[in-house]
Amino acid sequence: MPSSPSPQRQDTGAATAADPLALAASLAERLAASAVERDRAGGHAARERGWIRESGLLTLSVPLEHGGQGASWATVNQAVRILARADSALAHLFGFHHLQLAGIQLYGSELQQRSLLGMTVKQNLFWGNALNPLDRRTRAVALPTGYRLDGVKSFSSGSVGSDWLTVSAWDEAAGASLIAVLPTTQPGIHVEADWDAFGQRQTDSGNVHFDRVHLPTALVLQAPGQAPTPRSTLRSQVAQLVMANLYLGIAQGAFEAARGYTLESSRPWLASGVDDVTDDPYVQHRYGQFWLMLRPAALLADAAGELLEAAFRKGDALSAAERGEVAVAVAEAKVLAHRAAIDIGSQLFELTGARSTSARYGFDRFWRNARVHTLHDPVDYKLRDLGRYALSGRFPEPTPYS
Repeated sequence: MPSSPSPQRQDTGAATAADPLALAASLAERLAASAVERDRAGGHAARERGWIRESGLLTLSVPLEHGGQGASWATVNQAVRILARADSALAHLFGFHHLQLAGIQLYGSELQQRSLLGMTVKQNLFWGNALNPLDRRTRAVALPTGYRLDGVKSFSSGSVGSDWLTVSAWDEAAGASLIAVLPTTQPGIHVEADWDAFGQRQTDSGNVHFDRVHLPTALVLQAPGQAPTPRSTLRSQVAQLVMANLYLGIAQGAFEAARGYTLESSRPWLASGVDDVTDDPYVQHRYGQFWLMLRPAALLADAAGELLEAAFRKGDALSAAERGEVAVAVAEAKVLAHRAAIDIGSQLFELTGARSTSARYGFDRFWRNARVHTLHDPVDYKLRDLGRYALSGRFPEPTPYS
């Protein structure tokens, strides 16, 4: 763990002269052109992942002192949201890449941060994930030079085509997990591209297998049983806010798809008594309801992003109460974004009608993608946490999901 606060971030980085959100918007437009077709096909989007790599946005969250762009977490999450409007699967990969970089900053020593983040910038690395804390099938056995890893990790988003992985493994002797990083091409690591969900079909979230993999001590970010600090537990908040912005982007994308179809293709219902569908008060009413789902979700997501950034800047001075305030803000944002994505993704068809269900539009992908990803962790437990806070001021307990 670093002993001093993180350097202050900027909203526009030194590594590129362009506005990162403008770059994200340009990339989103490029991804949108094939999003429906690729959603239908599933599999690994190698070409499109290459576009993300070429965009320069993989270094967005890397601090300036390590050669990155030093963007705030608010900016990183706005970029996730922009990409998710067009392609939530690729936005997921992008967001989770930055989650792995957050883990290095939160868990890694100063030497590890300098080495791994500097290498990320110099080699333009794309990070993947094999950390699923609920899956303890990957075991770590201590060796004089580090650990031996054996087993499998499920839901390993971004693992296919990644350069490096964040890994967790259960140490039976210590009765706790370790967190580490490894190159994806390390001997004994096999990435299985077997993700077959009905949504988020290009997130490369299959299984990663470990067969007598050597993990050097230098690549262990958090040893088994190491006591967490308020700052180190911010990783779960980075993850949850990435998801909130992913869901919000899906909801906004669904809204824009429905609005575009209504304006260009919809006809007024025979009993409406109007000549233009946009004059139908029931259509206006429903779009008003959609708007009132999106607006508060966006405001809470932006506010949570600013609070997370402020907490990150405090470094080791962050208190448990300050960490708790971030957790409450992120839970609020995630619950509303969850509801907006599910509800708008489903209800849009009641406005666009039967013709809009044609496969060529692919409008069903918004609901499918939201439905699959919002199952990551139960939203009811977010509501429980918020209820406890509302009743007694009790902050959410730090866990990998809260």
